[in-house]
Amino acid sequence: MKIVTDCAADMSNEELEQLGIVQAPLFIQFPEGEMNSADISADDFYNRLEAMRPQIPTTAQPSSGIFAELYRKLAQTNRNIFSIHISSGLSGTINSARDGGEQVKGEANVIFWDTLTLSGGERFQVLAAALADRAGWAMDKIHERLTRIREKTEVIYTLDTLEYLARGGRIGRVQAMAGALLNLKPVIRVDTDGKYSTVAKGRSIAKSLSIIADHLVEKYGNTPLWVTILHGRFAEKAEHLAEEFKQKLNIAKLEVQRISPVLGVHTGPGIVGAAAVPMELMGDFV
Repeated sequence: MKIVTDCAADMSNEELEQLGIVQAPLFIQFPEGEMNSADISADDFYNRLEAMRPQIPTTAQPSSGIFAELYRKLAQTNRNIFSIHISSGLSGTINSARDGGEQVKGEANVIFWDTLTLSGGERFQVLAAALADRAGWAMDKIHERLTRIREKTEVIYTLDTLEYLARGGRIGRVQAMAGALLNLKPVIRVDTDGKYSTVAKGRSIAKSLSIIADHLVEKYGNTPLWVTILHGRFAEKAEHLAEEFKQKLNIAKLEVQRISPVLGVHTGPGIVGAAAVPMELMGDFV
């Protein structure tokens, strides 16, 4: 079976190569032209983003034709394809994938999976699917495990500024200005419907990081966790969050990674948060 995902999963190049995972592009549309998010480094992207102010680039999902072409190519060596994507509540990517799959009926057997999340949360599901397939698991068993991972994963973050969400149309400018005046740093999570919801609003980044840690304590208690800390260009705050987690959570595995530029378009560089999953759901594979 071939695994297909998208670059919102924040998979490393090493993971893609080692596990044979194929990554569909997500696009950033700059004034001078469109580029695949995977083709620009995080630092180069944030430099360009900040140089554009007050303008902001836009993002675009792959077309159904891109997916159809991708599936046809993969079907030449393996007709069975499992296409795993960013939440349908946050992007139309999986709809494009399904439309692409319709175009290759008879050529490929494509099964689709809505992760109902993104970034590190999406990555957990992609890794589990790829490693389970490598271990010889049947598709119904893989579906069962991905369902449990999807239900038990938490993706939560805070932002230094609401400016980028406002400029990208994700929230109203009045709300963003009010947040700026009050110096509020929202704590946002991906809800069970695959959409964002606000957990709280801290008066500082430090307070919001403590809220994130306490939220995970409330959700998981002393359960051993695999935690991926994610940030844009906020390494110092990522380290701060790591220390909070080490003090408050039962950490089985801890990583610090950068989020994909295509996600950073809507947050700016000042984003830091985490994806967490009970280690028992991933322990079969690592």
